[in-house]
Amino acid sequence: MNDDLAQRLRRPSVAGQVRARGREVDRLVEKLRRRDDLSREEEAALREVLGETQIAAAGTDIIREGDRPQNSTLLIEGFTARYVTLGDGGRQITELNVSGDFIDLHSFVMKHMDHGVMALTDCVIQPAPHVALRRLTESHPHLSRLLWLDTVIDAAIHRQCIASMGRRSALAHMAHLLCELCTRLAVVGAAPDRAFDLPLSQSVLADVLGLSTVHVNRLISELRTRRLLNWAQGRVVVLDWDGLVELAEFDPVYLRLQSEPV
Repeated sequence: MNDDLAQRLRRPSVAGQVRARGREVDRLVEKLRRRDDLSREEEAALREVLGETQIAAAGTDIIREGDRPQNSTLLIEGFTARYVTLGDGGRQITELNVSGDFIDLHSFVMKHMDHGVMALTDCVIQPAPHVALRRLTESHPHLSRLLWLDTVIDAAIHRQCIASMGRRSALAHMAHLLCELCTRLAVVGAAPDRAFDLPLSQSVLADVLGLSTVHVNRLISELRTRRLLNWAQGRVVVLDWDGLVELAEFDPVYLRLQSEPV
């Protein structure tokens, strides 16, 4: 993260807070408008429900398993992961979150969290208090349905993760993950020309894929050897999108990218 941005967010002026709130929610607005029309009134209500920007340092828990959050959290910048910890201390990451994602919108109705959310990189986040979300759902039913759709898509992402774990080869699983991330990042303008930053360690990727770090390293090498992508210093450049899609059997229908009234 840019050091100047981090300093501004730690010590913002009042005017700066207002400007930041309007600008930083743009990726969420862009994503929602990809799926349905969003009125100016609805956009203003969405911006109003969000609190001040905060910094979550890499490696810290934004939400812990067993928490009862009073806010839902919008990810403005960075990568986070939803994870479940097993009895032996092992960790399974069930979803990666990108800019523009509500990382725990479901906590508004779920209340008691059965998983944690960790900042994988330095992240900029904004809380949406549940009391404010309740008012929003009561006064803006169409916007409520759009946010509900967002949680439904989260569930679809989890289903694809389960399918990959159970039935796809390890290489196809990796390819599917990269296709999905590239597509989700492109929606919010963070993957121009199918190139995107992915500053995650191989141990994190191992926890996503349910593999060893050695196996993950081999998979990355295989994708490079097939000339499907370049992956160096935390940046992925897709060279053969059609080939990567074919390997992954990737169909983006579950990401609900088309505009259709809800």
